[in-house]
Amino acid sequence: MKRRLALIGFCLFTQTAHAGPNINIGTVYDYLDGDKSTFLKRVYNGGDSTAFVKVNILEILYDADGKSREVPLKSNAEGNSRDGLMASPARLIVPASGMQGTRLLYMGERDKERYFRVRFIPVVPEKEDEFAVSGEEREQYRKALSAGVTVLAGYGAVFFVRPKDPRYASVIENEAARYRIRNTGNTVVVIDEFKDCSVKNDQDCQPTTKHHVLAGRHFEFEKQAGREYRFTLVEGESRKKLDVKG
Repeated sequence: MKRRLALIGFCLFTQTAHAGPNINIGTVYDYLDGDKSTFLKRVYNGGDSTAFVKVNILEILYDADGKSREVPLKSNAEGNSRDGLMASPARLIVPASGMQGTRLLYMGERDKERYFRVRFIPVVPEKEDEFAVSGEEREQYRKALSAGVTVLAGYGAVFFVRPKDPRYASVIENEAARYRIRNTGNTVVVIDEFKDCSVKNDQDCQPTTKHHVLAGRHFEFEKQAGREYRFTLVEGESRKKLDVKG
């Protein structure tokens, strides 16, 4: 599959194994529409102890070949605020079996689409972490975790900031042996729930996948006889189910 792009927004950090906080961030792909500037992201804790969570944000940049790198955010031209995505608050205290939210605020120009990695990292709070807890509470928390073997697992989401005036323009090229979707718009489109199955046996399927096609790029696959390809083309609020025979 040529120049296909699938952004992976899941990352895992482990320390040891068993009880303690257990966070869940819901979806790992989130999208900020062109007419919005804030997005509420909820963090759930299904564990049996409080989760102290740091929110860390990096910008994802792509070169002409589609290779990505993650870089720290910079200040704007005036130097008085960050240019990009901010989390408020950037420190969350999530009670056991509870939920807390952070608001992701975008600050900057909206002439083109931008991409960010948002990491939610549980930590054992230290004084410099700026969590609103006393030294005694920090020490009690540390002792409670050290009494058992504990997992501290963090997750990362990919956050898409659409341009102010998003334009969707997917061009489908259905050739004899190849199927291609070219994104000639200015914002990402999604190939959701892509399934490659046998026509004769619906149980003979490859794993279902999800793909993001950035502006100016394309998604394609080779068609094989006796196979059927089903997926949903998502363009903003529009969802179109497609069925392609090999």
